[in-house]
Amino acid sequence: MNTYKNDDSLRAAQVEKLRSRYGQAKQQRDQWVPLWQECYDYALPQRQSVAMAGQAAGNARTQHLYDATAMDAVDQLAASLLAELPPPWTNWFGLKPGAELSAAEAEAISPKLETATKVMQDHFDRSNFAVEVHQAFLDLVTAGTASLSFDEAAPGAFTAFKFTAVPLGDVVLEEGVNGYLDVTYRYYGLNYAQLKEKYPNASLPISVIEVGEKDASASFDVLEAVIPNGLMYDYMAILVDSSNEECVLTQAVMPSSPFINFRWLKSPGESYGRSPVMKTLPDIKTANKVVELILKNASISVTGIWQADDDGVLNPANIELKPGTIIPKAVGSQGLRPLEMPGRFDVSELVLSDLRSRIRHSMLTDRLAQISGRNMTATEVLERSAEVVRILGATYGRLQSELLTPLIKRAYAILRRRGEIPDLPLDGRIVAMDYRSPLARAQSQKNVQNILSWINASVGLGVAADQAIDFGAAIRFIGEALGVPSNLIIRDLSTSEITTTQGA
Repeated sequence: MNTYKNDDSLRAAQVEKLRSRYGQAKQQRDQWVPLWQECYDYALPQRQSVAMAGQAAGNARTQHLYDATAMDAVDQLAASLLAELPPPWTNWFGLKPGAELSAAEAEAISPKLETATKVMQDHFDRSNFAVEVHQAFLDLVTAGTASLSFDEAAPGAFTAFKFTAVPLGDVVLEEGVNGYLDVTYRYYGLNYAQLKEKYPNASLPISVIEVGEKDASASFDVLEAVIPNGLMYDYMAILVDSSNEECVLTQAVMPSSPFINFRWLKSPGESYGRSPVMKTLPDIKTANKVVELILKNASISVTGIWQADDDGVLNPANIELKPGTIIPKAVGSQGLRPLEMPGRFDVSELVLSDLRSRIRHSMLTDRLAQISGRNMTATEVLERSAEVVRILGATYGRLQSELLTPLIKRAYAILRRRGEIPDLPLDGRIVAMDYRSPLARAQSQKNVQNILSWINASVGLGVAADQAIDFGAAIRFIGEALGVPSNLIIRDLSTSEITTTQGA
C-alpha cells in the first residue's frame, strides 16, 4: 500500500469527495436502523448492534423478553446455514480445470489444482473462519445483511487468513453497478497500538501521537472505504481525530475487496437485504406479549387479589400471606377475603402454541431440523434433500454469488500472490470453482439419479451399451456432481476402454 503526505491538495479533494459520498450513503442506511434494532432486540439481543454502540458488551439486554422461541430459531437457522454452505473442517469447495482446456491439459493440471484446494482448505481450517462466519450468519438471519472482513494475516503467522464479522453499526454499504454490495464504508474506533499495527507506514498527526502515548486506551475514529474501479478496487483509510482534522492513513488499489457483503433476500429498489426475522417480527412480538400476560396472570393466580373491611383492627400493611399466618379481624367483620376474578386466560395457550409454530416455520426450524426418525428409506432421504434445496434454492443462489464466490476468489488471490498455489487465473476458463458443500451436492443428486435411471433403463431394454451410452462421459459427470476430486477422474477415458475392461 502507498502512503500519501497530508499536504497533498489532490488527496484533500479525494477525502472531501469521499466524506460527502459516505454521508449520503449513511443517510440512506439510517432509515433501516430502527427496523434492525427491533429485530436485534427480539431475536439477537446480545449482539452489539446498531443502536448499542455505547453499551458494554456484557450488559443484560433481555429484561423485556419473555419468550425465547425467536432467539432459539435464529441460532438453529444460522447453524444450519453453516452446516449446509461452508461446513467447518470439510471440503466445501474445490478447484477444477476450466471449460477451455483440452482433456490432456485438464488431466495435467488436475493434481496441481487438488493440491491447491487442500492448501486453501488448510488455511481456512487453521483460521478463525468458522467462528466469524457463524456470527455473520446470525446477522444475516436477524437483519438480512451481513459483512465479513477478510484480511491477510502477517507473514509467518499460523494461517494467511484473518476474518472479522463486522457489526452493521460500523458499515455503510452501497450497491454497485453490477448489483452487488461491493461499495463499503467502515467507520470504527482503534486505540493507538491497533492504529500503529494496522497502518505502520502512516504519518500520524502530532496531536494523535501525544494523546496515544499518554493514554493507551484512547480511541481514534477511522473511516475505511472500498470502491470498485473497473476490475480493481480503490481503498482509502482516513483518520479523523478529535479536532475533526482528517489524515489519510493509507491509499491503495486492490485486486479484490477485503469486505464481503451478502444478503438473505433483496427487494427491488433496495440495497440492504431483508431477513426471516423481519417477516415474522409481528408473531415474535405478539408471542412475547402473550407470555408476558400469562406470567402476570400466573402471578395474580398464585398470590391473588384480596380485599378487607376497614374495621380499625385489620392493618393490610402488616399482613404476610404465608402458611401459618394468623390475621386478626374485628368481631362480625369479614376480614381478609380473595377477590373473584372475572374470567380465565386459558385461551392464551392455544394462541401461544400457534404463534410459536409459525415462528419456527418462518425461520425454517421445522424444515431444516435434524432427522428425528431412526429408520428412513433412501427415498425419504432424497425427498428431504430435495425439500431443503427447494426451500433454500433462492437464498443459496444469492449466498453463492455474494459470499462463497468472493470468499474463494480472495483466498485464491492471497495464496497465489504468496506463491503457495500455482500461478493460474481463476477465471472459469483456465481454473474454475467447484462447489462441494452439502447443499450444492443435494442440488446435484437429482441429476445423478436421472442419469442412473436412464442407464439402468437403457441396459434393461437390451440396448448395446457401447452404442447408446458414453460411459466415460457419464462417469466423469457423476464424479463431478458428487464432488469427487478431479485428480481421481481420468479425463480421456473412452467408452471402448470401459467395454474392453468389462469384457476382460
